[in-house]
Amino acid sequence: MDKFRMIFQFFQSNQESFMNGICGIMALASTQMYSAFDFNCPCLPHYNMAYGLGILLVPPFILFLLGFVLNNNISMLAEEWRRPRGQRGKDPAVLRYMFCSMAQRAMIAPAVWVSVTLLDGKCITCAFCTSVPVETLGNASHPLLSQGEIQRVLARIPCKEIYNGQELIANEVAVRYLRCISQALGWCFVLLMTTLAFLVRSLRPCFSQAAFLKSRYWSHYIDIERKLFDETCAEHARSFAKVCIQQFFEGMSTDLVAGRCHLPRKASADTGEASKKLLGITDQGTMNMALKSWHRCKPPLHLHPPALPSGNGLAGEGQPSVHPSAPRRETAAYYSLV
Repeated sequence: MDKFRMIFQFFQSNQESFMNGICGIMALASTQMYSAFDFNCPCLPHYNMAYGLGILLVPPFILFLLGFVLNNNISMLAEEWRRPRGQRGKDPAVLRYMFCSMAQRAMIAPAVWVSVTLLDGKCITCAFCTSVPVETLGNASHPLLSQGEIQRVLARIPCKEIYNGQELIANEVAVRYLRCISQALGWCFVLLMTTLAFLVRSLRPCFSQAAFLKSRYWSHYIDIERKLFDETCAEHARSFAKVCIQQFFEGMSTDLVAGRCHLPRKASADTGEASKKLLGITDQGTMNMALKSWHRCKPPLHLHPPALPSGNGLAGEGQPSVHPSAPRRETAAYYSLV
């Protein structure tokens, strides 16, 4: 359990680790889905290729879209791309980095599905069973079958229980031929994906490491800023609700005890702290204006240090002391009369 707890804490450490964990779970789920999938080739000349290629390509496309849906940064990317320019410019390099990062993670599960499907060989066997070279592997000069009948017989190769063309070509020979081709394509696909990942990881620092670090830093900044803004809004909403509820109950208690001349209870210390957290935003219109202002013109990424007050209380006049003056040391002298 301690190991699982450590892994779970690592996934929660930052956004990238969390998304890497999600992509790993999706990759394992894709293999489990394929192993549990009941593959049934229609064994018809005009439907085999559509069914085989559909099983090979459609689920990876769905997994790719699902990878984008499960990525929390997709909404952040769309918001950053569509927001007005305002007081802060939009860096296209940061947007490209965010999109490429999401696309790379979303490609893991589809790549695993395609690799497992090709290595298994059922889809290729179903899709291209009518393209088996009968001249090389079987008896192409069968006198009792026309070209259309040969295609119908070859289409039944994936369905061993209904295949009736042993005189034309042996079922085991055709299946082994197509499966070998499928496995060769699968290993080539795995090698290609591994080579591309190696080149991206190894060659990228050699060309654009500074730009990559800049884009990665500001991508993390946008994510952290959004989280802090949501937390601040949630804290403000909590304080606003606490003050509203407290005022409501105080008003009700005042109305109920007005005839008995009982004074309402004083506001608690928690309510006073909640009022301080409102920062002057105490109505719905002001809060809506603040939210719209945050979306339309975010503050620029340039922090100005606060002006230090001078001796006469006006900023910019006089030279304020950088270090506080040291406390004056007092010395006591004692004299004795001899």
